Amino acid sequence: MAEPSVEWREVVLPGEHERHEQQAALFVEVQKDKSAKYGNGRALHRKQVAALRATLDVPAELPEHAKQGIFAIPNRYDVWIRLSNGGFNRAADAVPDIRGFSLKVLGVTGTAALGGEAVSQDFALINRERFSSPTSVDFTKIVTTGAKPPGQILLQVLKNPGLIRQLKMVQTALKNPFSGFATQHFFSAAPIAFGPYAARVKLVAASSEVNPSASDDWAADIYGRLSGNPLGFDLQMQFFTDEQRTPIEDASAAWDSPFLTVARLTIPRQKSDPAFDIEVEQARFDPWNALTEHRPLGEVMRARKVAYFASQQQRGAN
Repeated sequence: MAEPSVEWREVVLPGEHERHEQQAALFVEVQKDKSAKYGNGRALHRKQVAALRATLDVPAELPEHAKQGIFAIPNRYDVWIRLSNGGFNRAADAVPDIRGFSLKVLGVTGTAALGGEAVSQDFALINRERFSSPTSVDFTKIVTTGAKPPGQILLQVLKNPGLIRQLKMVQTALKNPFSGFATQHFFSAAPIAFGPYAARVKLVAASSEVNPSASDDWAADIYGRLSGNPLGFDLQMQFFTDEQRTPIEDASAAWDSPFLTVARLTIPRQKSDPAFDIEVEQARFDPWNALTEHRPLGEVMRARKVAYFASQQQRGAN
């Protein structure tokens, strides 16, 4: 694989931070409403499916450009995993939704993206290669509109007909079947820094053996698999090459560059641990919990910094 480009750039527009704060306030309002209904919890990805312990092994034979941050030297890290359904609600597992596969890599050392010393390197992944919207403006409109009761959704669409096309895109994406957390690929969908480079993250499915009843209970499916054998996933990076093929600021664009495996995630055999479930549920899984070498990039990621912090404050996260 040829060495990727370092010529990526972020473009921060005037007034962006103020807009991000306004958008975060909208998410918090929905979060408050849903917490009143379901109990204290996150805005999005409210329903935790499973909390798992794992290890991440970084090999010695990486190319030089891939030896950045936590991948700089061969190492084994302990990892916490939070699997989740992506919506505001605590819906049944069979309901179409975006699914989340978040990693908290522990034992890292170095300067944190938010300042101070890093305590973890988090990767927030979803089962979509890209976002439905290029920026957080459209994403916020779609998600907060979709959280409303049907009558209010219709009213919002009548006021803003441009939402129709975007809502249809989201509905189409949700109709794509999800087979389970062991059998689907997961993606960062937006880029992160990778030392002097930039990359999107992919977690390759551990198995091709689909359980036809998995959607009845995603937790039962994953713990059922782990009662027999460990699950192994390849962690890959897709590097920036140029603005046409791999744009930094457009989260809706599919990147056209190869993937490189940089580590192996192994989930050993285990059972559900209620105490650990609570610890993971209360923890912060945030792409901005990162080393500076792996700081999030692009407008959607900058918006997530503000929104995640507001959500964490609202629920009193650890």
